[in-house]
Amino acid sequence: MIALSLAEIAEVVGGQTHDIPDPSALVTGPVVRDSREVEPGSLFVAFAGERVDGHDFAAAVVEAGAAAVLASRPVGVPAIVVPDVQAALGALARHVVRKLGTTLVALTGSAGKTSTKDLIAQVLRRKAPTVFTPGSLNNEIGLPLTALSATEETRFLVLEMGARGIGHIRYLTELTPPKIGLVLNVGTAHIGEFGGREQIAQAKGELVEALPSADEGGAAILNADDPLVRAMASRTKARVILFGESGEADVRAENVTLTEAGQPAFRLHTPSGASDVTMRLYGEHHVSNALAAAAVAHELGMSADEIATALSEAGSLSRWRMEVTERPDGVTVVNDAYNANPESMRAALRALAAMGKGRRTWAVLGKMAELGDESLAEHDAVGRLAVRLNVGKLVAVGGREASWLQLGAYNEGSWGEESVHVSDAQAAIDLLRSQLRPGDVVLVKASRSVGLESVAQALLDSGNEGEVAAR
Repeated sequence: MIALSLAEIAEVVGGQTHDIPDPSALVTGPVVRDSREVEPGSLFVAFAGERVDGHDFAAAVVEAGAAAVLASRPVGVPAIVVPDVQAALGALARHVVRKLGTTLVALTGSAGKTSTKDLIAQVLRRKAPTVFTPGSLNNEIGLPLTALSATEETRFLVLEMGARGIGHIRYLTELTPPKIGLVLNVGTAHIGEFGGREQIAQAKGELVEALPSADEGGAAILNADDPLVRAMASRTKARVILFGESGEADVRAENVTLTEAGQPAFRLHTPSGASDVTMRLYGEHHVSNALAAAAVAHELGMSADEIATALSEAGSLSRWRMEVTERPDGVTVVNDAYNANPESMRAALRALAAMGKGRRTWAVLGKMAELGDESLAEHDAVGRLAVRLNVGKLVAVGGREASWLQLGAYNEGSWGEESVHVSDAQAAIDLLRSQLRPGDVVLVKASRSVGLESVAQALLDSGNEGEVAAR
């Protein structure tokens, strides 16, 4: 964070200083909410959670070098006390972003946000210092913490914005007003909370409504291939740039193919020229993500050749998102277990099918959460798709939703041997350890709450130990 005095911070957040001998002392380190991340000069934000109360760590963080604690009550060490810690954190982020004057890029969408954010960051940091959301910390706490990690050297600030209801993104844009806003897609993630895709579109479109006008440099980057996103052009004063495979897109892909390993290649077209891209990421769905990143980079002055080179060299920065690892015995493990929704499930299955040509494939899948009344139909459809894509075996892991996955595959299949339902992650591990053979490709994916990353890790550990069935 830029250096600010404790007195200035207190004024910005509307707080009272307590036990601070020198209000002119500076916060020169990061703003953190985890006591383990405290460095000399940090500001520690004390949240009172259901299990842990950050106020209990106040003395320890000051002893470790924190300049002060942002708290909701006096804690016996230097503190700025406010009525609402979350609101104060947001106010501080808004102040710092305004003071820095960096170009702020915000993005949202039902699927692909984190992967696209990582691509944008990897492209833009070739041009200038760039700060971006770590992982998927895209809510009212993670977003301001990311913004506060920017410094005077930061040229671009790339922020992922999530939403679980109407008004959430509007609130985030008030904390960190973007100049460029990107909407990837409107799918069915969290549809149980929103009530329908139209309501999701309403929420996601709050991002483009918050942009400055075209005359003020505002730019709305919209997916030309998604009608609900494309329609958001009428909701913004900003200049509209379309990306996608549509011929009407300003930034588009032509001649899309997949390598033998399942990595997308295409001809990138931008208003400033065209260039070829071969990605290191896996799955055709990354083409849309790459085009979105290219549209942002073009808007910020990068050439088609510069963008294509950056996209071709970009990797995955966030864990458990299509992480592809080959074991010594030739088994390939695809760990995509961070989260799941119907769109990302379909994309992952298609990637598996592409990667597994000539090899035996396994899809180890668990439930997709927060689908509401659509849950049965969506799980059934994913199970059926696995069979249509000729996935060798679907292993559905868990309770009711997993049984719907398996039933969909069973009803779609010819012999009923294309799928199996197991009770939990350990049962899946035991099954795979007994039946995997060299050359197999295994996809692991489910909503975060299922914890299927343990399956992927167990398979990798087994490969290192040489545990594989000789078949």
